[in-house]
Amino acid sequence: MTTTLRPPRAGLRGLTPALIPLGLMFLAVGMSTAVVYPFLALFLNTDVHAGPAQVTAFLVAAPLAGVLVTTLVGRLSDRGPYRRRILVGAALAGMAGTGVTAFVRDYWVLLGLTVTATALSGSLFPQTFAYARQVLERDSPGRAALGISAMRTVFSLAWVGGPALAAVLLDAGGFGLLYGTAAALYGIAALVATLRLEDLAPPRRENTEEDASPLAVPRLVLALTVAAFVLLQVPMTLGVQALPLFIDRDLHRDASAAGLVLGLCAALEIPLMLGLGALTTRFKVRTLILMGAVAGIAYEAVAWSASSLWVLIAAQPLNAVFISAISGVGITYVQDMMPGRPGHATTLYTNTFPVGAMFAGSILGIAAHFGYRSAYAIGTALCAGGLLLLAVRSSRPRT
Repeated sequence: MTTTLRPPRAGLRGLTPALIPLGLMFLAVGMSTAVVYPFLALFLNTDVHAGPAQVTAFLVAAPLAGVLVTTLVGRLSDRGPYRRRILVGAALAGMAGTGVTAFVRDYWVLLGLTVTATALSGSLFPQTFAYARQVLERDSPGRAALGISAMRTVFSLAWVGGPALAAVLLDAGGFGLLYGTAAALYGIAALVATLRLEDLAPPRRENTEEDASPLAVPRLVLALTVAAFVLLQVPMTLGVQALPLFIDRDLHRDASAAGLVLGLCAALEIPLMLGLGALTTRFKVRTLILMGAVAGIAYEAVAWSASSLWVLIAAQPLNAVFISAISGVGITYVQDMMPGRPGHATTLYTNTFPVGAMFAGSILGIAAHFGYRSAYAIGTALCAGGLLLLAVRSSRPRT
């Protein structure tokens, strides 16, 4: 069954003003993540003096703990008026984790932090989207997809400026200043959640059983949809990881050109996310998701066959449509499948990213043996597989 409403108006007008403090939270959380995440491996190698095995263990433990903790928090968040308190607690956990990291350089202490405080702070991303969904359903009915896309755009904006800010902070004060700034940003998020957000009533549930998950689609369709998003997330991460190596080894150009390609794609993503969000008021969310998967197949196939850097540059609009549809509208698509459980639904979606990233790392190792062009051949197949899984649906509601 279809799971979207189509009111007559489009554009950002009509969205609830309650999204403004949420937007500020997204900006703060996005910036804190963007200044830390790209330099994590460098921090472990240079300041913590961790060996290759320790770095690998750290980078695997972090997403695994994040998936576990955010899943547990997602289930809890829909059972009572806890969401604002969860946001405050997660922001404080992020502030504690990055604040301690600003001074501590013991590997085991930092590993303990990343599987506890940092993992809990990862709940901010899905829970803020879930809070936004509840507010939109209350104040701006029928415009949920547009509002969620607007929120996702704020997060993307943070990632446009975050890595550049991180480079300045590293030059000015090293990793101590970098993590101290991240802690301050988490503190801003906690302050906004405390002072500007209200406690919301728990989402309306169609089934009163504590462990029941009211679905708008059969459970098999939900499971296949989540699996599809995992398949689609893998080439997104893999494409970024492989791009500098592909440009250097296969296209025989300076690897630094990857910055130009990625920057162009990021610049295109922002208006596309807003545009696709606006289109949800006229087209079914499902249609836009399928379009995004098709764009992913097209981009990966073009990159696979690219003979020059300019071909990659010319293909970035396809890549931007792919990322914008799957990363922006995809959240609403899964939320619509689980009415009354926005926290659990959003967590199901957001967990597809770290799971996909773990698979991407393994595939990159395979591509190192067969040539980095093969990463895009695998990406083409994965996008096609994701599209096929998304195409599985049922016209019958769940009974």
